[in-house]
Amino acid sequence: MTLRRTSIVILAALAAAAAPVPVTAAARAGTTHYVDCARGDDSAAGTSPGAAWRTVAKASGHAFGPGDRLLLKRGTSCTGVLAPTGAGAAGAPVRIDAYGDKRAAKPHIEAQGARAALHLVNTEQWEIRNLDLSNTGPATTTERRAGLYVQLTDYGTAEHFVVDGVDVHDVNGADSKDPDPSGGILFVVQGTATPTRFAGVRVEDSTVRHVDRTGIGIMSTWDGPGRFATGVRFQRNKAYDVGGDGIVIHETSRARVEHNYVDGFNMRSAGYNAGVWAWESEDALYQYNEVTGGHGTRDSMAYDIDGGNVRNVYRYNYSHDNEGGFLLVCNGEGKVSDGNRIHDNISVNDRNTASPYGVISVVCGASTDTRIYRNTVVTNRSDTALVSNNGPGGVTFQDNVFVGASTGSGSAIKDTVSTYSGNLYWNTAQPRDARGLNADPRFVSASPASPDDVRLGDGSPARGAGTAVDDGTAYDYFGTPIPDPPNLGADQSS
Repeated sequence: MTLRRTSIVILAALAAAAAPVPVTAAARAGTTHYVDCARGDDSAAGTSPGAAWRTVAKASGHAFGPGDRLLLKRGTSCTGVLAPTGAGAAGAPVRIDAYGDKRAAKPHIEAQGARAALHLVNTEQWEIRNLDLSNTGPATTTERRAGLYVQLTDYGTAEHFVVDGVDVHDVNGADSKDPDPSGGILFVVQGTATPTRFAGVRVEDSTVRHVDRTGIGIMSTWDGPGRFATGVRFQRNKAYDVGGDGIVIHETSRARVEHNYVDGFNMRSAGYNAGVWAWESEDALYQYNEVTGGHGTRDSMAYDIDGGNVRNVYRYNYSHDNEGGFLLVCNGEGKVSDGNRIHDNISVNDRNTASPYGVISVVCGASTDTRIYRNTVVTNRSDTALVSNNGPGGVTFQDNVFVGASTGSGSAIKDTVSTYSGNLYWNTAQPRDARGLNADPRFVSASPASPDDVRLGDGSPARGAGTAVDDGTAYDYFGTPIPDPPNLGADQSS
């Protein structure tokens, strides 16, 4: 045998040894187990509806494998914690779902004050659908509680999690924030020994309601190489009456947060909270979200460019009637926040009356190359600033429409630091904008209360007054092609 042929044989053997073990057809099919908390029997086999287990404790004692399913009966309610073990495999995840009459309610699990109603630890390849989770215990200021809690500790990379059609409500955990919060649907990385992260987390078409303190979130304590979670998608979810943050992503790369609705956040927390935001995340895209009902003025703004955010983009989002305002720009101490973009968004009747905040607040540490453009920001409050800056630089405002209250002296812009170029101002002013227009934008409504109300009416001076931006964005908030030159603000209609 020649040396070359010997090398080929050795390399082939090494490649075969390193290749993932294929999942067999039998493994993909797996075994289905059933839980009926009304009529089941824990001494039964659990492998058919007629021989279903009775409790989630019984299901928690079973190790599930690739392709297995755990089905809970609709119209039933269980108490305790569902904490199954085992893991799926690529192409053959473990699936938790509902069975029975689809007209009946989703199967309910009430954790009665435990750490979580559904708790997964150091595992991967799970899909969870059509459950109803709650976790109410004695009032507490110290106990962390959650509805659905996926926890990794010094695990490595955990792949493929899907949460779809899961409703979480009535979680009264302590006001504990990251890195190990209370909340509704949570994915958490802990540990200091092994680089650990999630790769592929999709939460969609799910609802959280009356939970403390984080609605939907992913966060991590791992601060070394390989820390960013990838493949994160939070889409078409709804969050109501959240004690703290609505939807938050920490330590992610290229996450997408889109088509979500948050109504009521920072409702009971003593901390700082926002509707939708990130911490130390790169290339995150937030689009088509609506945030309202932010409570309090200690933050409580809809959206946030925060510490360590790099190349994050907010576009096509709607914010309205938040006590804490529309947008926060707040880099953390010692962090780099660079290249972020906020464009083609609409803010209607947001406010923040607490100094040094406003509808848009630039506070904390300085960022670099943060650009805020083609947004429409209108408020009906004369006691709020449209923009407030207490010292940080690095922010440019261009081609926005700013409209203050029509009563009193309007709504001020309190910013002597940021760069302003070519914005339109009405019932407000920014004398530092040499290219600015001081004119009525002629909205279709004199008292805007919705996105359609801030469309540009006939003869608007905002039309064609903007500057083209090469950012790859072809359409405006309403789906209208952006002309060249563009209009000022979020409406690009002709």
